[in-house]
Parts: sequence; structure tokens; C-alpha cells
Amino acid sequence: MIGAQGLAGMALSARDVESELQETVQQLLGRLKSHNLFQSGWDIAAFTVFFTFIGTVLVLMLLVLLHCCCCNSSSPPKRRPKGVDNLALEP
Repeated sequence: MIGAQGLAGMALSARDVESELQETVQQLLGRLKSHNLFQSGWDIAAFTVFFTFIGTVLVLMLLVLLHCCCCNSSSPPKRRPKGVDNLALEP
């Protein structure tokens, strides 16, 4: 069972989380008001990497949808003979 100290510790941590969340929101709102979203080169790099990843995933999903919807899968694929004909074996 959780004692009184455990409950007080949990309540205190919830308050800490709430205050940290409020501070983060205030920082974000301050950046939006100042029109300075990127404070360093690392912010710009992280933004670029994130959106490059998202763009790549979206392009791959689009290619999969195009392949599934536009390819004619009702006809069987044409089979070509494999290998090379060895004309020396013919009589």
C-alpha cells in the first residue's frame, strides 16, 4: 500500500510536471510572439531532419498507393525463359 508520504510525493511530482509544462508553453508562446522560433543552428537542423523524414515517409506511402491502385494485377506476369540457349547441343 502507498503511505501518506508516497501520496504526497506523487502529488508533488504532479505539481512539478504541471509547472514544467506551463513553463514550456510560456517559452513556446514567447518564441511565437517574437517570431524567433529557431534559436540556434541545432534547432534548424532538427527541424530539417524531422521534416525530411516525414516527407520521405509520405512519398513512400504515395508510391505504395499508386502501385496498389494503378497496377493491373489481374493478369499474370509474363514469363520469360531463363538462361541461354546452347545451340551446340542441338543435332
